[in-house]
Amino acid sequence: MNVKLLTGAVAMMVVMLLLGLSLPTARADVGSGHGKGYGAHRTHTMMGHQGGTGHFLRHLLKHQKEIGLTEDQVAKLKTIHLELDRTRIRTEAEVLVAERELATMVQDDKTDLATIEAKVKQSEALEVGLRLAAIKAKRDAMALLTPEQHEKEKSEHEKMMRHHREG
Repeated sequence: MNVKLLTGAVAMMVVMLLLGLSLPTARADVGSGHGKGYGAHRTHTMMGHQGGTGHFLRHLLKHQKEIGLTEDQVAKLKTIHLELDRTRIRTEAEVLVAERELATMVQDDKTDLATIEAKVKQSEALEVGLRLAAIKAKRDAMALLTPEQHEKEKSEHEKMMRHHREG
């Protein structure tokens, strides 16, 4: 790895972190963006996919009667949603801590690049874990629906989207 390139990228990250900004990231739709203050933009970007899944789960629960969900399905969806929220909250906290630790390391000229690289990779691994948890949660929720319920969910979603476009 080119040391000058890595040093420049790390320096840029530190400046962005110190300014409370975030590097733009290419994420699938995972995040709630509930974070405020330090790293809020990064947290929002990072959590894009989970937010899409969270929205989907809330949509199912909000329209449970129209979709024809059973009490058992509703209970299971609530459990999936709670577990995803727990994972999101814990991961957001762990990422914020890792990012603050990274900023401290980068400011210290004595910290070697291997240690800094390991901290960057730790933060990224947390994000990957959250994205995978969101994908699993959505698949688990979809597996609960019958084909008829899936069609009703699509119909409700399309109605909602039309309403948003018109409003």
